[in-house]
Amino acid sequence: QVQLVESGGGLVQAGESLRLSCAASGNIESINGMGWYRQAPGKQRELVAAISRGGNTNYADSVKGRFTISRDNAKNTVYLQMDSLKPEDTAAYYCNAEVVIFPIIRTLDVWGQGTPVTISS
Repeated sequence: QVQLVESGGGLVQAGESLRLSCAASGNIESINGMGWYRQAPGKQRELVAAISRGGNTNYADSVKGRFTISRDNAKNTVYLQMDSLKPEDTAAYYCNAEVVIFPIIRTLDVWGQGTPVTISS
């Protein structure tokens, strides 16, 4: 019914930047909160950044001042601009969204398939 497709991951050196995108498609009435999570090998998945439909944001302490989350409601897309990347940012990054679908209105918690981000030192 609804898909989230991430793009923009890759391999970069420490100090460089990457921009992740996540586009939602399907029978979408609207999207409430959207966010980015990450999971490094052997670690639990953690919240990186989140943004409400109105644009309120929150960030993990480890990325404050380096990462910026934004969204385009018209395109059902959320972005994560990652600057000053560090080796400890290496992880699979997952997009998440609370999606209101139609024709029967209900809310789904949807995850993307993940995109790998690798930062070399």
